[in-house]
Parts: sequence; structure tokens; C-alpha cells
Amino acid sequence: MRTSLFNTGPFLTERGSVLSWLRLAYRTWGTLNADGSNVVWICHALTGSADADVWWSEIVGPGRVIDTTKYFVVCANMPGSCYGSSGPTDINLETGKIIGLDFPVLTARDIVRFFDALRSYLGIERIRLLIGGSMGGQHVLEWAVSMPHRIESIVPIATNARHSPWGIAFNAAQRMALEADPTFMQLDIEAGQRGLEAARAIGMLSYRTSMQYDATQHDEDSVIDGFRAESYQRYQGAKLTHRFNAHSYWILSKAMDAHNVGRDRGGVERALQTVTARTLVIGVDTDLLFPTREQKLIADMVPRAAYRQMQSIAGHDAFLLDQLQLSNILRNERILEIT
Repeated sequence: MRTSLFNTGPFLTERGSVLSWLRLAYRTWGTLNADGSNVVWICHALTGSADADVWWSEIVGPGRVIDTTKYFVVCANMPGSCYGSSGPTDINLETGKIIGLDFPVLTARDIVRFFDALRSYLGIERIRLLIGGSMGGQHVLEWAVSMPHRIESIVPIATNARHSPWGIAFNAAQRMALEADPTFMQLDIEAGQRGLEAARAIGMLSYRTSMQYDATQHDEDSVIDGFRAESYQRYQGAKLTHRFNAHSYWILSKAMDAHNVGRDRGGVERALQTVTARTLVIGVDTDLLFPTREQKLIADMVPRAAYRQMQSIAGHDAFLLDQLQLSNILRNERILEIT
């Protein structure tokens, strides 16, 4: 697989920081057709990457619902991450150390502006389908609100129009775990790894459900220590440290907290009513982090919106774990057929 890089800037962020330049890592599949009408843009979640065909392998690829032989598919790594786009793991040329938490905290609006600069660079006038789950779904909604003339259809999945106090509390608990690691403030790419392990373990409790833990982490009656559920939490925490960065986790969780399509636009309802794209909102019946009332509110407020619901014991992560069900919903709704 080949990742491309796009450099742009300068940018003034919503919080008032100045980025003299910005690098976006992105991937594309397929070919842009003559009239530019076959673009599918995928927005990834918190710890995701531009490799949508890897983490959404049953959704993206030849013959899949997002068919890379028919559509020109784009997925960009959000800035602040650690998969090639500008972020806290970049090196400060003056010090020779990573930038760390001196990298500015961004908002969904900043991230969407950067994505839109890439869109322009790629020669894309309109996006046929804009799709993403969780934090990626937040970017889908922000883009559809801020630039409705660019988007024909959207599918926000397991997401919200404004991050909730509940979601912010989960993120705050994870940042507290990061900050409790005495190495976290060090300007080192491996700083904060123990804190990241603990943060991920906290996060897993919001991504999954008690039903799934009962089904997959149950112990025999004779066990009095070394429980499977504890081993699973420790495994998930350690697994993330092998592929993600603690400073990126901190910065991106702050960006998620700041998500609010209604900010300075007269509120969420008024902002969502400006969306002109055909909209399919998808929720997960057992989602603890983004409960279905949040997706139903989006569907109620956006003109021409429909709501469909996944049934899963997996909770929030069902959009990643139960890809066949999600694929069937997308096919049945014929979301790539513009009406």
C-alpha cells in the first residue's frame, strides 16, 4: 500500500494558533472519472489511519459496497495523529526532539478545513459520498454543515452533532490516566506509554458492552485471580502502545470534546437544518458512548435524512466489528445512488 503526502498552509486554527505549514498523509483507490462524479471520501475514527481498506476491509475494496473499481475513494489521516500527518510526533528542528504537546489542539472545523484543502488539491469539485464513524462521523457532519455545496450524500455512523458531557467525561478520565504517567510530558516518542495503556483500558469500557464481556471474557467458577477480563484490558492497552502515540491520543481526544456543529451558528438544530446532502444516519442499539438518541436527533434535524440501526452486543465498536451488517445496510439503502 502507498501513502501520499500533501503539504499546505499557513493556517490559523479556530483556537488562534498559527500553523505555518501542515502535512496530510492520505491514500486513494480507483480513478476519478471524467465528470468527477464518483468520489467517496472516508473519515476515520480516533486512532484510525488512512488505510481504510485495512480497518474497513469488508466495506472498502473491489466488489465491496465501496467498490474501489467503480469509485475514486479517498481517506486522509487527520492532523494531530501519528500515521504520517502533522502531529506531536513531528520533530522540532530547533531542538531535535518531538513537538509533543506544543502541537496545537485542533477542532473538527480545523480538521475539515485541512481535508478540504486536500480535496481542492486532488481536483475534486464534489464528493458523491462522505462517510465515517465515531470521530470520523463528527468530521462528516462538520463538513456537510460548513460546505454543503461540496457534498451530495453523507453517512454519519455512531456519532453526534455535539460531543456530550458523558463523552467528554470519558475522554477526561483517559487524559487523567495519561497525565498520571510521570513520563508523559517528556519530549520523547515513547513518553506516556503506561498512561496510554491505562487510558485505552478506560476507553474500552465505552467502546464495548457488558454483554460482550460476558460472552467473551467469562471465567470458570474455580477462578479467583488472573481473570480473563483483566488480561483483556491489559492486552488492549499494550496493543495500542505498539501503534499509537500518547501525545496524539491526548490532542485528538481534546479535538473530539470540542466538536459542536452549532457553535457560532445559532445552535445544533439550526446548523443541521442547513445540510443539503442526502443523509443516512446509522446508530448501534447498544452504543454506550454515542447513544442512539444522538443519531436520532441528527436524523430528525437534517432535511432528507433517514435513520437505520445496527443490532449488536459489541456496542460502539460495532461499526468496525460487524462490517457485514453495516455493509448490508449501505447496500439496502443504495446510498451511492444520488437522488
